[in-house]
Amino acid sequence: MNRRSAAPIALLAALLLASPLALLARADGNQLAIAPTADQATISKMVYGALSDSRLAYRPRPADQALSEDIFRRFLEALDGNKQFFTAADVARFEPYRDRMGDAVREGDPSAAFAMFGVYRERVDQRVDFARALLKKDFDFTGSERWEYDRKDAPWAADEAALDALWRKSVMNDWLRLKIAGKQPDEIRKTLDKRYQQIARSVSELKGEDVFALFLNAYTASVDPHTDYLDPRSAENFNQQMSLSLEGIGAQLQRQDDIVVIREIIPGGPASMDGTLKAGDRIVGVGQGKTGPVEDVIGWRIDDVVAKIRGTKGTQVKLQFIPAESGIDGEHRTVVLTRQRVQLAEQAAKSKTYTIPAQGNTPERLIGVIELPTFYQDFEGRRRNGNDYTSATRDVARLLAEFQAKGVHGVVLDLRNNGGGSLDEAVQLTGLFIDQGPVVQQRESGGRVQVYSDRTPGVAWDGPLAVLVNRGSASASEIFAGAMQDYGRALIIGETTFGKGTVQNMLDLDRWPAAGEGPRYGQIKLTIAQFFRADGGSTQNKGVVPDITYPVSVDANEFGESTYDNALPWTRIAAVPHARYGNFAPLVPRLQQMHAERIANDLEFQWWSEDVARYRAEAAKKYLSLNEADRRAERDRQEAQRKERQAIRKEKGLDLDPLADESDDGLAPSERDVVRDAAREKAAEKRPDPLQREAAAILANAIDLLEQDRALSAQILPKTASAVRWAE
Repeated sequence: MNRRSAAPIALLAALLLASPLALLARADGNQLAIAPTADQATISKMVYGALSDSRLAYRPRPADQALSEDIFRRFLEALDGNKQFFTAADVARFEPYRDRMGDAVREGDPSAAFAMFGVYRERVDQRVDFARALLKKDFDFTGSERWEYDRKDAPWAADEAALDALWRKSVMNDWLRLKIAGKQPDEIRKTLDKRYQQIARSVSELKGEDVFALFLNAYTASVDPHTDYLDPRSAENFNQQMSLSLEGIGAQLQRQDDIVVIREIIPGGPASMDGTLKAGDRIVGVGQGKTGPVEDVIGWRIDDVVAKIRGTKGTQVKLQFIPAESGIDGEHRTVVLTRQRVQLAEQAAKSKTYTIPAQGNTPERLIGVIELPTFYQDFEGRRRNGNDYTSATRDVARLLAEFQAKGVHGVVLDLRNNGGGSLDEAVQLTGLFIDQGPVVQQRESGGRVQVYSDRTPGVAWDGPLAVLVNRGSASASEIFAGAMQDYGRALIIGETTFGKGTVQNMLDLDRWPAAGEGPRYGQIKLTIAQFFRADGGSTQNKGVVPDITYPVSVDANEFGESTYDNALPWTRIAAVPHARYGNFAPLVPRLQQMHAERIANDLEFQWWSEDVARYRAEAAKKYLSLNEADRRAERDRQEAQRKERQAIRKEKGLDLDPLADESDDGLAPSERDVVRDAAREKAAEKRPDPLQREAAAILANAIDLLEQDRALSAQILPKTASAVRWAE
């Protein structure tokens, strides 16, 4: 952008002065700084240095005109992606910033982004005031109006009158949902008034570091879809998610109105062991140690409250709370808890089994299923103690040993919606099922290719294996599924995966902190390489294509790597020699036929297919009718369908749906009773899962076919692959 570096600074300054600086005042009276802090300027320069360096970034990008325009567009989208707040005149007002954004990152000066945010705050306040004023009126729901909720590709509103028209329909939709849910007008007004006030409050609570992170991530997303800047708090949260552990009291919190409420007590944590706190209790004050002063945290952002409660293992925190059974003005009680390391077991690997009934001359089959939500690893724990640390592979190995003891005939590894995680875990997990060999190839920016291999002799499971995937299976999930397919080690079942074929690494910007100083700068999740399967093909954009396919629930143009406008293209490199345990191609047509015949009579699978088709049809419309009769008719149809399905389940002895009686209550998650909503979330985990059960049935079919047809078995599983025991 050197040719534009002489752009009139005076013009920028004039625009900054013309922006509504008074509206950058926060609710607590503090001002959002227009000029960046010294740390923010340093961070911006460091991040630009990393992402423009070919030795670090896989696809470095210089600060040219095209980059500036990308940053400008993405920052606008981050503020108002659905085009509900800005008018075309506002966007025209921002136009002088369009070709300066790259320089702003490189020079560490996000002033333009802060100015744009100032206008955004003003527009949010205006829209909220307008929406609240509408609640004093009545609405006519007998006409043919409709609310077009997807405005991503729509033009910017021409003026305030156009925005008024959009918001009137949005408020009408909110009102209609609550009305159909049985709420009375006074209750609807109260609920929506609080909801709209919360929109303005959430924006008013944003701090200077939030705006800066938003701006910097508009830049990182312009370089690569999977490169992110994480401020110190976000980096800490990311590392906790990867390790499935944190140091604190073991309570899941949720903000409701101005108060933080306990949503769930985590088993085994300090709060659980103490027994004083329970779900629904309201946290109103936090102090450090037994004698430290208690700070009133009513009205605080939830992340600020969490930061006060978390702390170093062995230290104490004092909580002031109002019991759930008391009113908001109930007596305050106090508890002192000692922080400990808490394991987040909800995201750990879990197992279950399915009994596939005998049919004809085929025996009953017991199929084990392992659900793996993420490829987690406690990196710090592994550095401290290589023999005892949280690891997806270690947990899966333990579950496989339990399956061995139960005598299961086959195992399904369920990776649906597993977005990835540790590359090392993907390699190690593959090693549980193959006896040494290359797992994935990694090509760095300079072209150097490194092969990651399983070097541990033996396997944890040598029996029949299937991998269940969907469009939400990404990155490490695709490495594992691709390796299982390349080796002919497992049947891949489900939908084509996400298509993320790049590798990220965490770059700590606080590598050399001053003595006694905590993190100041944060971290970059930086794309450093592209991975390729052992056969040389990439999963980038194309994903892993299953052997046995389920109906597509999400189109590739709606979700997945292919939706990113700057995603890397698919490519191929040379294959690396690897074993081939089997070739399921001759078996797939028969399995697909058996699958089709079975799901034709599988009510749950058919219902799922119908629901997916209806959801996709509704989503394609991108609007909702504002006619009450039409909406009630649709609601009644859905409720009748749920009741009919539940009655059929009872009649046929099928597993009941614990949410069959649930209907749309019109409420946002933060407006519901916290305890009941958490219980509903738990109940959802017990809903029938026809896709998982069908994967178990497909694997059982494969076992039966290979045991009954020795010639077919010899063709699919050559003797050279005797290390794998598919057929006895």
